Amino acid sequence: MEGIQPVAIDLTDRLENPGDSFSLTGRVDIDTYSTGEKSFSLADGVCYDVVLTNAGDGILVTGLVRAGAEGACDRCLEPAHFDIAGEIEEYYLFEEPEDAEEYEDGFELVTPERTVDLSGAIWDAMVMDTPFVVLCRPDCAGLCPTCGANLNEGPCGCAEAAEQAWVDSDDNPFAALRNLKLEDDGDA
Repeated sequence: MEGIQPVAIDLTDRLENPGDSFSLTGRVDIDTYSTGEKSFSLADGVCYDVVLTNAGDGILVTGLVRAGAEGACDRCLEPAHFDIAGEIEEYYLFEEPEDAEEYEDGFELVTPERTVDLSGAIWDAMVMDTPFVVLCRPDCAGLCPTCGANLNEGPCGCAEAAEQAWVDSDDNPFAALRNLKLEDDGDA
């Protein structure tokens, strides 16, 4: 996980018996994060609100991650804001399982010091809730592919000019009909 510090939760004297649980809220100070080739800024970091429960053979962590992120619009490249509200659901085993292959998604362990690190679960929730296509607004018109003008600010005229050039060109399948003269017999 790039850019996120460990979020170690000490379980000493907590969650000693199956069924025990406690709630925890906190904030991770992170300014930016990336997914693929896209980078996003986080003005206020990432807030988390989780419940840790002793499930007998491990600790179940469930909750939410919230943040306000900003990146470049995928259509017009202007700043685009979106909210992250991802779900955390992670299971930390007390002991390594005998058959590790049984856990196809892998597994996390409670450390011998009785701590769990939530940074991986927080990171996963953030990335999973980041939109694949980031838009400044749902109806963003994007950039003109000819001149590069931001079409959200108004039409640039390139589309109309290109359409008229196509109509006037010989590539138009109806160009052969351009010079067709129909006789008008006047009886219609």
